Amino acid sequence: MSNQSTSLHTTIEPSLGAVLGRVHRQWRSAVNQAVAPLGMTESRWTALMLLKKIGEGCTQQTLASKLSIEMSSLSRTLNQLQQQGLVERRTDPEDKRVHCLWLTPEGAEMVEALAVRIGTIRDEIYAGISEAELDAFASVLVKMEANAVACATHQEKR
Repeated sequence: MSNQSTSLHTTIEPSLGAVLGRVHRQWRSAVNQAVAPLGMTESRWTALMLLKKIGEGCTQQTLASKLSIEMSSLSRTLNQLQQQGLVERRTDPEDKRVHCLWLTPEGAEMVEALAVRIGTIRDEIYAGISEAELDAFASVLVKMEANAVACATHQEKR
């Protein structure tokens, strides 16, 4: 490893974490602009895309947990998506208190349209970056996330 005083990650202003935050905000802003013509807000498109990824039939609680949001926030978003005819809630046959989430045919079409627009933004953001660089970056991010979770857990125990 190179001399720490000249390592790029130590010279970034104000910090590497700040750059990660800025990239995240700029990326989401670009996606929000790309999907706005479809009538999608950030909360709606993120809920739809994650529902597709984790699988239809998941519970509202599972989706809220994966989105790292409170149930009340997700409920508002799901109400909006339901009013748009994109999702439906079905009672879990095993537990009548639990609602499972399903895409309507219109919701499935919306997910496909979102995937195209989000994919275009992702391709533009990835421009000039090799697959090997992206894989290395992804590996580092996964490790950093695990370390951050462990650090937060450690801090809670203090």
